[in-house]
Amino acid sequence: MARDDTSIRRRRYLKGAGATGTLAITGLAGCTLGGGGDDGGDSGGDSGGDSGGDSDSSGDSGGDSGGDATPLTIAGTVPDSGSFSSLGEDLRRGYELGVARMNEELDREVELILRDDESDAQTLREQLQAIVSNNDVNMIWGSFSSLLVTAGSAFAENQGLPFLGIAFAYEEPHRNDNYEWTFAPFPKSRDVARSTLGTLELIPEEERPTNVGIWEPNSGWGAEQAQYWEDVLGEAGYDVVMREVFELGSSDFSTLISQAESNEVEVLLSNPTPPGGITAVNQMRDNNWAPQMLKFVRGADPSAWWSALGEDGAYALMCPGWVPGLTGNGNAELREAFFNEYDTDAEFMPANVGGSYNLTQVAQQAVEAAGSVDPTAVRDALRSEEFETVIGTFSFEENGLPAEGELTAPTGQWWEGAQRLAYPDTDSEQAIDFQYPIPPWSER
Repeated sequence: MARDDTSIRRRRYLKGAGATGTLAITGLAGCTLGGGGDDGGDSGGDSGGDSGGDSDSSGDSGGDSGGDATPLTIAGTVPDSGSFSSLGEDLRRGYELGVARMNEELDREVELILRDDESDAQTLREQLQAIVSNNDVNMIWGSFSSLLVTAGSAFAENQGLPFLGIAFAYEEPHRNDNYEWTFAPFPKSRDVARSTLGTLELIPEEERPTNVGIWEPNSGWGAEQAQYWEDVLGEAGYDVVMREVFELGSSDFSTLISQAESNEVEVLLSNPTPPGGITAVNQMRDNNWAPQMLKFVRGADPSAWWSALGEDGAYALMCPGWVPGLTGNGNAELREAFFNEYDTDAEFMPANVGGSYNLTQVAQQAVEAAGSVDPTAVRDALRSEEFETVIGTFSFEENGLPAEGELTAPTGQWWEGAQRLAYPDTDSEQAIDFQYPIPPWSER
């Protein structure tokens, strides 16, 4: 097992193809997933999970003392089916491991009622309504993507219940929707842009690319992320030679590829859906064009990326919130729990397991600080406390954004069939040296 709780050091990039530098939590107690409780008997969940027992600096210690042992009941959804289904299992497993740990460490029973939202916002609202109508819910956990997380957030705001959501980088709703109950323990658009710049700075200055192309999905988050990239990289001296809007869900990227080639794009940035990102890379190969650096936020997040693309998907960067190679705050315990609990041949844990487990750490620490499951007390704890999780140490702004500058968005890179931490630098053996540049298709 690779070392985990190790310090950050300066990581170099590794040039050219074939570079190396790689190698490659338990017992549930009172955890009921998928339709537990008295929620009307609708199906769709499953069960399983284990616990982690953090003994280091994870901040998951102790219990919420004070004599209030009221059970904590959490409602949530994951996309077990539909367009985001490739992420559903990973999100579910992170929640399962987290709930098992909470049941071990909190002085109260914790129950998570989790349903399939079918990757559909209306279905998500209906599922949450069914759970809340039939259970004494104290908290709601989100799903995947801005589309689904904002739908869950709107429901929680109406219910007056604390809401935690990951895979949700979109900042504008936090500022415009008067959030009172929504908190996002997850790197946001501004953090993603800074992480992109940090990754580029791993390359020696004399070898750095200069021409940046941005494929902007026609969505609110697409525009926000594109603007952050343009501002941050432009201020750092990079030339944004292309910024083109495309239809989210498009299956034809040939025009964008042609425009990127004619504009001599070296660094290609976008935040497509996973199916869109996979389609785009296939069409890059068919058109015999590739950038020197490719970052598809959310598009390259799921394990399905490698299943669909194989070696054609190597070198792609992503920002899923957590990546194998991060250290401290319970990362070692998370990995141990995952491989103890789940039967898998994989050497590395899927990224979204870590992201959703991080959410459970925030939930636990908020309840411990509140000493209660009362929604207002938990919300006030979320607003006032500092949280230590597998993605870092951070607090929240009043609007539920992670406090600016406290989170470094980890950038992962697909390499040898796994997502590995490329930035920031740690000395974990699960991290890799940034693989740059992407070789031409003829040399792969």
